[in-house]
Amino acid sequence: MTTAKLCATVTAGTMAELRTRRDLMGDADLVELRLDSVRDPSAAAALAGRRKPVIVTCRPQSEGGMFLGSEEERRRILAEALTLGAEYVDLEWNGSCADLMAQTSGRRIVLSHHDFEGTPADVHDLARAMLASGAEIVKLAVTAHRLADCLTLRAIGQQAGTPMVLIAMGEAGVATRVLASWFGSCWTYAGANVAPGQIDVERMHEEFRFRHLGPQTAIYGVVGKPVGHSVSPAMHNAAFQAANLDAVYLPLAAADFADFMTFAKALDLAGASVTAPFKVQAFDRADECDPISQRVQSANTLRRAGATWEACNTDVTGFLTPLESVMTLAGQRATVLGAGGAARSVAIALAGAGARVTLSARRSAPAEAIAALTGAAIGDFPPAPGTWDLLVNTTPVGTAPHIEQSPLPLGHPLDGRLVYDLVYNPPRTRLLRDAEHAGCGTLGGLDMLVAQAQAQFEWWTGQRPAARVMRDAATARLGTMEKQ
Repeated sequence: MTTAKLCATVTAGTMAELRTRRDLMGDADLVELRLDSVRDPSAAAALAGRRKPVIVTCRPQSEGGMFLGSEEERRRILAEALTLGAEYVDLEWNGSCADLMAQTSGRRIVLSHHDFEGTPADVHDLARAMLASGAEIVKLAVTAHRLADCLTLRAIGQQAGTPMVLIAMGEAGVATRVLASWFGSCWTYAGANVAPGQIDVERMHEEFRFRHLGPQTAIYGVVGKPVGHSVSPAMHNAAFQAANLDAVYLPLAAADFADFMTFAKALDLAGASVTAPFKVQAFDRADECDPISQRVQSANTLRRAGATWEACNTDVTGFLTPLESVMTLAGQRATVLGAGGAARSVAIALAGAGARVTLSARRSAPAEAIAALTGAAIGDFPPAPGTWDLLVNTTPVGTAPHIEQSPLPLGHPLDGRLVYDLVYNPPRTRLLRDAEHAGCGTLGGLDMLVAQAQAQFEWWTGQRPAARVMRDAATARLGTMEKQ
């Protein structure tokens, strides 16, 4: 699939630092030098000693850039870059630098337009006008609020005769960055989140294997809203690489489930993990469902079977696999915190394993619905001391960045045998730390995450990945996210 190049976007506080970072981008095909980010911008200094082709960009604040100087100074910098032979100079479509483009008759010009609000209704007309300008490269970056916005860009790319860079900014637009050639881009940008949704160079290479994507690459993803926090792409892409399979797994932030289905059909998606809030819709829209998903009435995994979709639920087995290795569940008193979709899967799993299940939730109506489905009892919130052997948190409370929060009130007694927190970021939540201090055994959400992902991967490919491969990838990704 990919003949698109990778352009590394580089920013810095000074020209000296910018040149240093420029020369470290050995894995990029070309480098965008953001002179609007430095205090002492100089086209001559930026170009001196370069080892790769560069794009010189000096974007004004009015166009989403960082340049604080006068318009006259900015134009001087760009004109100097052209005179000194920069491979490309980025000029805005607003016409402020039309005379500079005329100097080269459009050659070596990247004519760019950015819309940080959305995808304009007249985007096709805008693209046609930009393509008629004579610029060598036309860059159109819009903000995606739906996955379908990405498809709008692809329709433009398929009709263009001039080389284009087509980017959907934001969480919903990640596919346009990774699958650049599929969307009609001659290159894609990577960097330290200089633009919304941008992915760094290392992650593009190591996690998404950008240079290895081709026409036969099978495409998978995780659909949810939001999904930017998910470590599933890291886990599944690591497993694909370890198994030497030609496949890639993307985060797919859908506006709604219909948006996902439209995008999945256009992309010929091979399979998907499904997370909140779409698990019930995935079950409802599937043509065939496994017995567990039928029991839970929700699905967390889809795969394409010709023109139809098959669904299964790996949350139940993913939850039980690590738990049954440390506790015999038959006859145990198990209290489940929460009453969402995860609580339903957990209650069914525990009841099926012979535990006596009690739901402890702030909202009574959804708890009663789960109780009717599973036969669980409904208890107080928070659970009274001495009423449980196993406590399972299915709520998102304690997820980063709110790592000091707990689903239980401060100081609430933890006097059972084992506390299992399905939150995996951070790996040791406040609840688990409090449980350890109280002398309870603990299990973290990463154990479940890896187990259910292993089952998904095996269902898609027929191969079961090593837990270590997925766990190491998830841990590394969590570490990177913590630093950001």
